[in-house]
Amino acid sequence: MGSLIELEKYAKENNVPIIMQDGLEFIINYIKEHNIKNILEIGSAIGYSAINMALINANIKVTTIERNENMYAEARKNIRKFNLEKQITLVLKDALEVNITGKYDLIFIDAAKAQYIKFFEKFKNNLTKDGVIITDNLNFHGLTKNPEEIQSKNLKALVTKINNYKEFLKENKEFKTEFYQIGDGISVSKMVH
Repeated sequence: MGSLIELEKYAKENNVPIIMQDGLEFIINYIKEHNIKNILEIGSAIGYSAINMALINANIKVTTIERNENMYAEARKNIRKFNLEKQITLVLKDALEVNITGKYDLIFIDAAKAQYIKFFEKFKNNLTKDGVIITDNLNFHGLTKNPEEIQSKNLKALVTKINNYKEFLKENKEFKTEFYQIGDGISVSKMVH
């Protein structure tokens, strides 16, 4: 049987970015409160958040997309340890190249931050009528508040893209987005009917 503590330890020792504990609790509570059954996750890493989501309830199905082969292999191993192969479908592909036809109550974006707008635009049509898109890492360790203080060009460019994504969400007429200062910054976007 798998152990979440072991997964957390593995992530820490191998510098695998996994969702922060309070961010995870927020999403778990959201799933329970809104009776969410079908989840699409962009960015599996070692399968930590997908496993946590699937463990809430045996009726929950998670499809998770990972482009890194090592991460994919690790996630597969972990999903097997938890006996969740029936609930979690793991897809090895770049999320921007994958064709997903299903409809989901929740789409969780936690992959390459520079691509957030593209992920949002690509997968918004996979939402059920009352579905939501939840995005993690919008504060990016507090760096998004003062991008002008960042020395590294690459890091500054990434932070600028995250800030552009936040603006994109604020100005998006199709979706109403709420921002939460939880974990590393989370947004919940609901379609406007």
